[in-house]
Amino acid sequence: MMRTKALLIWCMLLSLSIPLEGHTRLYTDSIASGEPQHVVNFGFKGGFTASLFLVSDFSINGERIDEVQNNYKIGYFASFFMRINFERHFLQPEISYTINRCNITFMRPPIESMEEDVPPQEAGITSSIHSIDIPVIYGYHIIKEGPYGLAIFMGPKFRYIWDKKSEVTFENFNLDNIHEELYPLNLNLTVGVSVNISRIFFDFRYDIGLHNISKKITYTLPEATPPTGEGLPDREIRFHRRDNVLSFSLGVFF
Repeated sequence: MMRTKALLIWCMLLSLSIPLEGHTRLYTDSIASGEPQHVVNFGFKGGFTASLFLVSDFSINGERIDEVQNNYKIGYFASFFMRINFERHFLQPEISYTINRCNITFMRPPIESMEEDVPPQEAGITSSIHSIDIPVIYGYHIIKEGPYGLAIFMGPKFRYIWDKKSEVTFENFNLDNIHEELYPLNLNLTVGVSVNISRIFFDFRYDIGLHNISKKITYTLPEATPPTGEGLPDREIRFHRRDNVLSFSLGVFF
């Protein structure tokens, strides 16, 4: 009788240990793969940007300027984010501090009252825009196998431009103290692709500006009147543009 009870107890313990062993093995394999273990994960990333100004309305003294050359300059950003996982889907709100830089050059129209044989002169506008960005993106994993993943994503990005930190320089304009006032709140559309290996990921994205960011341009006229035959000062500058940004970042999940 005692042997029979001991045998029954041993069988019960064995039956309980099999599922526990299997669960432990799955958990251990998941940890080894490096995949995020929680429904909600946090992370940090940083990277570089290249800005492109899409000029929609640009004129000086009423003369429209259609040919504008974009010259890319490298900017950078740092971002903190939260990712909410739903199997292959995820929702990811972020907050980042960004510095975007860009330069455009163009041939300015002839200055009024200048001699006709004077060739057109090249002018330029250089921007360094500081902003706080809040993208909210939805993503889907095309590949999610072990430590490797490939995801596509898109979503809106809310942007606050820090005007006091931003700087816009107008080069070779016939005016003094030119200042561009930017709209502080902007809306962009973000699309991109992300590749992760374990908890490390690479992020490529393109931000599409949805509206004009330039509110107005103010300036002062030169105090001295130019001698006869020289160019009169400009009296009107219109400059409407959207800000598109290509970015690359490297990040890690916590």
